[in-house]
Amino acid sequence: MSPDDQSSHGYSASQRRLGHFCEITAGPSGTLLDILHEGPSGVPVVSPPDLTEELAVDTRRLRRVPYEQAERFARFTLRAGDVLLVRQGTLGRLALIGEEHTGWIYSSSCLRLRPDRRRILPEFLAAYLAHPPVQRELLAQAQPGTVPSVNSTMLKEFPVDVPGLERQRVVVAALADIDEQIMVQRKMLNQLTALRPSVFEQLKRGE
Repeated sequence: MSPDDQSSHGYSASQRRLGHFCEITAGPSGTLLDILHEGPSGVPVVSPPDLTEELAVDTRRLRRVPYEQAERFARFTLRAGDVLLVRQGTLGRLALIGEEHTGWIYSSSCLRLRPDRRRILPEFLAAYLAHPPVQRELLAQAQPGTVPSVNSTMLKEFPVDVPGLERQRVVVAALADIDEQIMVQRKMLNQLTALRPSVFEQLKRGE
């Protein structure tokens, strides 16, 4: 797309379409729901409730597709570096897919974003889409209705402002440092919170 094409679509000089940076694929049709089960065997299927605020996948309540039927959904498998985004209901929730999720399937209520690593880092893409101002813009463009939704066509046209790869690496490293500090502080807070009841226990023993 030329700069003139970009401006004619309402993009600023520094913006591009999200579809310029990644391949976007909607999840399989609702027929997948008919064969899901909660047993321990089969291929895991990631659904919106499995995506956490930490941009990760909660594996505790995953449902599965029987192995003998999973091949039908080969086009909808996940691999490390994919970003999974909810497209119906709880819009904006997303997760960065890791090596441990490779080969899993995603539900019809999600969109798979597969970044072109020559243009955008998966970690940067996930963090960018989770950034509150970007989330607000995404929600503002959602299709109205009883259940707000976004689709792959709209998302491909979504304007994004993405720096060069070197700058992306700097941003990702800075965010990783911040996240590590948050984890340390959260652990300390939990420890201090756990100590509170012991103050009264000591008071009782002193009596």
